[in-house]
Amino acid sequence: MKPAKARVASLLDLLADSAERDYIGEGVSQLEHALQAAALARSARAPADEVIAALLHDVGHLCAAEDAPTMAGLGVLRHEDLGADHLRALGFGADVTDLVRGHVAAKRYLVAADASYAARLSPASRETLRHQGGPMGEAERRRFEASPWHVAALRVRSWDERAKQPGLAVDGLDAYEPLLLDHLLRR
Repeated sequence: MKPAKARVASLLDLLADSAERDYIGEGVSQLEHALQAAALARSARAPADEVIAALLHDVGHLCAAEDAPTMAGLGVLRHEDLGADHLRALGFGADVTDLVRGHVAAKRYLVAADASYAARLSPASRETLRHQGGPMGEAERRRFEASPWHVAALRVRSWDERAKQPGLAVDGLDAYEPLLLDHLLRR
């Protein structure tokens, strides 16, 4: 495996390359969305694993193969799994990858648990929900609630939903390099 610094550099390059990539019609780029989600996590004084997951929750859209199945122009289907697997291959721990994998499940859970949440979703998020399995059924909700990371996944989802503000000034990628490197070096 490459040294941690090289793995972090490749990941930051992947994110930097998304600066001009549309974030599924939300008025921000993929990079702006990632940085805003991470900034929201930091402002909430979230633990490091949640800040990292907020920053990287949509990396599956960026690392997917060119021919990966999509959600009708709204990003890569099962991007949560692709992203979590990509991060695990880079050496990130389950404390991060479970949250990346769980951020779509958190949306499906919230839509099932709270009708007002569904009404607040952006049009793009409502459309992706159809491709992601729709609201959870009762048994799925119970399994989600039993997960040790479900509360943290709900927080990541909250930051994900709010990270869509055009022109918002937040820290750049360089602010997260030490956090990512520290995570990899501790493993």
